[in-house]
Amino acid sequence: MDWILIWEIVYSVLLVFVCLKAIYDTGSNTKALAYVLSIIFLPFVGMVFYFVFGTNYRKRKIYSRKLLADDNQSKKLEAAIQRKSLSIIEGGNETVQLHKGIARLLLKENMSPLTGGNKVELLINGELKFPRVLEVLKAARHHIHMEYYIYEDDEIGRTIEEVLKQKAREGVEVRLIYDDFGSRSIRKKLVPRLKEAGVQAYPFYEIIFLAFANRLNYRNHRKIIVVDGRIGFIGGINVSDGYVNPSKAEKLRQRKRKRFWRDSHVSIEGAGVHYLQHLFLCDWNFCAGQTIAPNGDYFPRLNGNTGPEGKYVQIAASGPDSDNPTILFSLLQAIHQASHELLITTPYFIPEQAVIDALSIASLSGIKVKLLVPGKSDSRIVNAAARSFYGELLDVGVDIYLYQKGFIHAKTLVADKSLSIIGSANMDYRSFDLNFEANAIIYDEAFGAELAKSFYEDLEGAVKLDAFQWERRFWLQKLLEKTVRLIAPLL
Repeated sequence: MDWILIWEIVYSVLLVFVCLKAIYDTGSNTKALAYVLSIIFLPFVGMVFYFVFGTNYRKRKIYSRKLLADDNQSKKLEAAIQRKSLSIIEGGNETVQLHKGIARLLLKENMSPLTGGNKVELLINGELKFPRVLEVLKAARHHIHMEYYIYEDDEIGRTIEEVLKQKAREGVEVRLIYDDFGSRSIRKKLVPRLKEAGVQAYPFYEIIFLAFANRLNYRNHRKIIVVDGRIGFIGGINVSDGYVNPSKAEKLRQRKRKRFWRDSHVSIEGAGVHYLQHLFLCDWNFCAGQTIAPNGDYFPRLNGNTGPEGKYVQIAASGPDSDNPTILFSLLQAIHQASHELLITTPYFIPEQAVIDALSIASLSGIKVKLLVPGKSDSRIVNAAARSFYGELLDVGVDIYLYQKGFIHAKTLVADKSLSIIGSANMDYRSFDLNFEANAIIYDEAFGAELAKSFYEDLEGAVKLDAFQWERRFWLQKLLEKTVRLIAPLL
């Protein structure tokens, strides 16, 4: 009996300590409550879960983002970026003027420059992305830098592998960063083949057994390619056959119907690529343990296109290493600055309360808000959590569409057919707080109109939710969704 009493006292003290730690270390009240509930109602398991997934790396930086070791040199570069970007902000087109709040935010938070004169191409699905990527990779002269969450050892993965090995043999510097969890299928065979051919390849935040849990939770979700510091790619499409939809003839030959995969990516040619290069080199120096100093080979002087086709581009990036959830802030700013229309596509909709409030305010203010999400997610739990948010948005007039043609994996936002955001970040807690993410922001009416057109074409393969019918769903289903929502911050 004495041992039982001692054990109960020890457990009670430990329980109180872990709960207080979760409350103290967690910035979000909602997330803190979710951790506390799991700690209390799941004995020991909840505590383990908190220590695995709950460490606040926004306070305990995983790594420094400094690219230049010399502080004086860094300050001079930052001052030059500030001057140039502020000049472009003040002298930019009408879209830049309307959304200068976002431009200033990213300049201050990320030191991400606003650049003009870029050529931007929208790439719908892997069918358009991969041929363009292969074309650019084959033309590389100095370096190829690739950073991916998922890289698979399949047909498209091996096709790109052969190009990378050939370019390395030609003397081109080829570097690959792969997420050690998302790209685990390439560790044993594909990566050694690349290294044997002279390609430098490193996992980002390698998963080591003793640190397995924490490292598993913090993932590099970026999809970045930079070639010769001149052309770059960013978006939601990983390197995998799953992102390429087979033609009708191929489907007949295979005699199986793969679910249609809808995704979006962009290629950028111009100075807008330089911040992608900055992100890559910071990540590379961290995971490879090297110190690659920036120079003219990696950041060449580029003559921007000053004609009407030249576009203003800025990159938003955030992760556990950033002081604030910059991507979340940029999305909120885009929502707040919209004047008549917001078109949002996301595969995983488990938003912060601030996002729900922003969308509600926009809709109640007369702004047409349309949200496109998967009809059926690739995760039942995530799908249930997402569905728990729909009712309150429908009540304030937000139009919600469930994609039926297949699975929609694109992460895009178009405000007033002029400001466009496209990248790797989902509209969920994980992308805002835990993952390393990157989005491209394009301040341009022509591109905004093109992305909006793509959005409306996607609506043809979707069904619109009816607020009345949604409210009349079986009460048990709604209870289940709201119960799952309690752990939404942990998904």
